[in-house]
Amino acid sequence: MEFSVQSRTQRLLLLVAACIVSAAIALQALQFWLAGRSIESGRLDLMQRGAQLVPGNGESWDRVGRYWQLDFTNPDSKTAVQYYLKAVHVDPNSSFYWMDLASAYEDTGDIARARSAFDQAEAVYPISALVAWNYGNFLVRVGDYDGGYRKVQKAVHTDPKLLPLAISRTWRATTSVSDLLDKALPPDREAYLQALNFFTSIHLHDAALLAWRKLIALRQPVTIAETLAFQDSLIAADAAADERTVWRQSLAAAGIAEQDAPALIRNGDFAHDFINGGLGWRWAAPPGVSASFDSPGPSRQGRSIRLDFTGGANVSLDQPAQFVTVEPGRAYRFHAWLRTDQITTESGVQFSVVDPNHNGDVNLLTDNLTGSHNWTSVEANVAAGPKTHFLLVRLLRPPSRLFDNKISGTVWVSDVSLVPADAGARRSP
Repeated sequence: MEFSVQSRTQRLLLLVAACIVSAAIALQALQFWLAGRSIESGRLDLMQRGAQLVPGNGESWDRVGRYWQLDFTNPDSKTAVQYYLKAVHVDPNSSFYWMDLASAYEDTGDIARARSAFDQAEAVYPISALVAWNYGNFLVRVGDYDGGYRKVQKAVHTDPKLLPLAISRTWRATTSVSDLLDKALPPDREAYLQALNFFTSIHLHDAALLAWRKLIALRQPVTIAETLAFQDSLIAADAAADERTVWRQSLAAAGIAEQDAPALIRNGDFAHDFINGGLGWRWAAPPGVSASFDSPGPSRQGRSIRLDFTGGANVSLDQPAQFVTVEPGRAYRFHAWLRTDQITTESGVQFSVVDPNHNGDVNLLTDNLTGSHNWTSVEANVAAGPKTHFLLVRLLRPPSRLFDNKISGTVWVSDVSLVPADAGARRSP
């Protein structure tokens, strides 16, 4: 719409009106600026004055309330409640203000009003993971475990990043594995896998086993790498029966066919690549030696593993290595084939078989091979100790103590096996 201002008086009145509006806007802007500066000052008197300058700003009242509630020297949650009430009055649609009010009510011991404030926060933002999380933790703190677990489960389902906190806090609240797995966590792969890792990290292998069974019951893929820390914890705990079960289940979950192992050693003919954990072969190349697969040994089955020493280091070697489950007190027969080509220094290669969890109960060393040898049969009797549940079989090369100690040459290994010597032969404790 267009209109014309003809008279001088009209033009003057219009100018005055424009100046008044501009001044009002400028004054309001100044007021907001002063309020903002006051609220950001960190001084309570200025913050309160700033909130009064903009009484329709819920955030101002909320920040003053938090100052009162969280003051390290003189906290006053009752006063904080009054400011939080002003914040929710100005903006009843903010879940944050309702949660702050609930927190202050809890601090004053008014649990009923705290619960009511959380209900309001949830009504305002029903799909918020943060609201469900804080509400759930509040309910657990006041003893409503079932209600709290439902809220925590809802929060984790909405935001999986909360999983680590949900696991650790729920566990510390009740130390109940069943409550954690059945009530607080959503029944999914990631939740159970993180619970498995948590219990593994704090060395509670019985609790970890429960998480593992939940995970396996989902019948979803699980990579071998995701299970190796857990399996190592079972080996360290000397839990041979559990480890055998977990090993088979982990292979199935990873889509790897279990290798028939009547000779106890898995993949003794090296026909398959190394798994690097569990009850499979482990290999991590130390400096000065490289590994590769080569043609089979005398049995003509599978492959041999070839180790090339570069001559640049005094290599300390204790691999390839494999943990084997055995029966306490039983006698076994170890066998392998070794071939060497120009292995230097007086410290060559040999096999070691020990009980990794009971020092001294089993300590077998085969003959030390240096120089060049065609395929040589290496065999020895092994008697498991009265408490032996695992044997550690490994290729060993202790560092040389001589001046000219840098080893060079090549070693081949094939057809490693460990079998019961006699089903009835047992060593008495």
